[in-house]
Amino acid sequence: MRALVFGQRVSFVEAYPDIEVGDGECLVRVHLAGICATDLEIAKGYMGFAGVLGHEFVGTVESGPRDWRGRRVVSEINCPCRKCDLCQAGLANHCRERTVVGISGRDGCFADQVAVPAENLHAVPEGISDEEAVFVEPLAAAYQVVRQCSIEARSRVAVVGTGRLGLLVAQVLAATGCRLVAVGRNPATLLFCEKKQIQPVSTRELVARQDHDVVVECTGSPEGLKIALAMLRPRGTLVLKSTYAAAAALDLAPVVVNEINVLGSRCGPFPDALDALARRQIDVSAMVSRTFRLERGVEALEAARSPDHIKILLRINSP
Repeated sequence: MRALVFGQRVSFVEAYPDIEVGDGECLVRVHLAGICATDLEIAKGYMGFAGVLGHEFVGTVESGPRDWRGRRVVSEINCPCRKCDLCQAGLANHCRERTVVGISGRDGCFADQVAVPAENLHAVPEGISDEEAVFVEPLAAAYQVVRQCSIEARSRVAVVGTGRLGLLVAQVLAATGCRLVAVGRNPATLLFCEKKQIQPVSTRELVARQDHDVVVECTGSPEGLKIALAMLRPRGTLVLKSTYAAAAALDLAPVVVNEINVLGSRCGPFPDALDALARRQIDVSAMVSRTFRLERGVEALEAARSPDHIKILLRINSP
């Protein structure tokens, strides 16, 4: 099968080995896949991963349990053992033995086909297009913020970083009615926020006053943490969304001195994301900058690194 593979570098492979489908797994024919910041970091060495990249996708089940065959689906990315103490405690996303689609120990979705556990699948309602469904995984991660952190209408909240994930987080938070600002450096994404009635603030104009109750850090760079901490009030809550390959010297003294609550936040609830898309509560279509064929995947990853683009998609197979 065709695949976009990372080894020493990213390359398009015309004849990648066929997938071995495990017990209880489904083989999904991938229609459309999304490139995110994690994919770009993996291509720099993050997680020490080698294999087929990609974890955001929508496709059709080709084989597996009968109830799933022929259905259009999206998939959660963590593939746990379902047996250990963490899995039994409801923490399957943190299973010590888990593999993660396109990130750790399991090939991803930048290929004609991908294998995932049937338990990971979610059916896509007819009213949601492929171009919208491909956003379910990152949108679910955005909803995880409001699952983990109590945010009220009176809360002063900031999203630092107006990239792919930051724009989704900002839209989810805006629905809470909180007093929200989105801090970024890209004029195009700041304009996107303004059009969504989310107050944009350029990093060049930011005056940090340590007066925000909650700050969600989505920059994907160590510098974002400094900005976030400078904006938080004492005993405020810092929600960390960034993952990156580069090592960084971090000054965590403000966390101690100001008694900051720190929340790591990763994957989230797919049903919430699907419901929001079905209700047209979140605008993802306007985030798509370009769509590339899989054969041009290397070029697509380069485009995804450019500030001129928000979301780059890979068209892999027709529905």
